[in-house]
Amino acid sequence: MTTVTVNTPRAFAACESCYAAGRLVGVWVDAVDAADITPAQIHVDSGVDFTAEGCEEFVCMDTDGLPTTGEPSLEEAARWGEIHAEVGDDRWPALCAWVRSGAYITEGDSDFPSLSDFEEVYAGNWESFREYAEDLADDIGLLDGMPDHLQGYFDWEAWTRDLAFDHVIEPDGHGGKFILRSL
Repeated sequence: MTTVTVNTPRAFAACESCYAAGRLVGVWVDAVDAADITPAQIHVDSGVDFTAEGCEEFVCMDTDGLPTTGEPSLEEAARWGEIHAEVGDDRWPALCAWVRSGAYITEGDSDFPSLSDFEEVYAGNWESFREYAEDLADDIGLLDGMPDHLQGYFDWEAWTRDLAFDHVIEPDGHGGKFILRSL
């Protein structure tokens, strides 16, 4: 298996009033903290009086490390930060791959992934799908009871190909694969 180093998801929170006036005033924060940002934090080192009228409205202008594109609200960025904290650094890349695949299951009527469903479908990080398939075959006793002299005739390629139809297989960015069962 491949070890993946993850950066904490982050959001760039910016002052809308300053942006409208032609100044990019904001700060990168951990996504989990994005909804709780204060005017003083946004305007730190900007030279702008954060008590000025209009400087209390903030937006998320950029993100880093989220599985989605676009500019979420600061509250949505914070929810992604909470999801990262719940799933942990080790599984975050797999969850992001699941979301990017489009085959993920959402929480209620939101666009956020269901972590209980993720835990159910996540089958691990493997060097190849074939390696996963062979391990699964051992776990379920696929060839148990088949005489040893006949096991060589088992069509691993066809079985692995057919098994893949019931899985989401996403690259892990390091030569391996995240394997997720389809529900």
